[in-house]
Amino acid sequence: MERWSILVQKEYFNFAAAHFLIFPDGSKERLHGHNYRVYVEIEGDLTEHGLVIDFKLVKPVVKELLDGLDEHWIVPAEHPELQVAERDDGVVEVRYRDSYYAAPAEDVLVLPINNTSSENFSGWIGRELRRRLEQRFEDVVVRYLRVDVEETVGQRGVYRYTPDA
Repeated sequence: MERWSILVQKEYFNFAAAHFLIFPDGSKERLHGHNYRVYVEIEGDLTEHGLVIDFKLVKPVVKELLDGLDEHWIVPAEHPELQVAERDDGVVEVRYRDSYYAAPAEDVLVLPINNTSSENFSGWIGRELRRRLEQRFEDVVVRYLRVDVEETVGQRGVYRYTPDA
């Protein structure tokens, strides 16, 4: 079986974000940040022009997606113990056990994930990227998608999508 894919790694495929990870024992990290790097592989059928999808079509979609994450405090909406509420004055309050945080709403991004791990970031980015690609480019059929989110050199969370798996 023959298969084709494109790999896209650009210096500007990055986002800076604050977060804290909640560990299985209930402890958590201190609020801190990373300069995340993102790598994308898309596998699909070759078009009549010999392309899976043109690089110049993919790059702006990835950049737009990552720009939406950039310079935010990312909070997980689906953690069972974490509480997030926006006050009438535009401040988001985050509570986890004995910890309390408050920040302007425009600085906080609440994602539908259960923890702010690089694995969850790669999954959210991958699902959202696939949705945007399929929405914008009707002739693109994604056979496989891989998104790596590197939080520091040598440490990556990886998401893989295969529709038939």
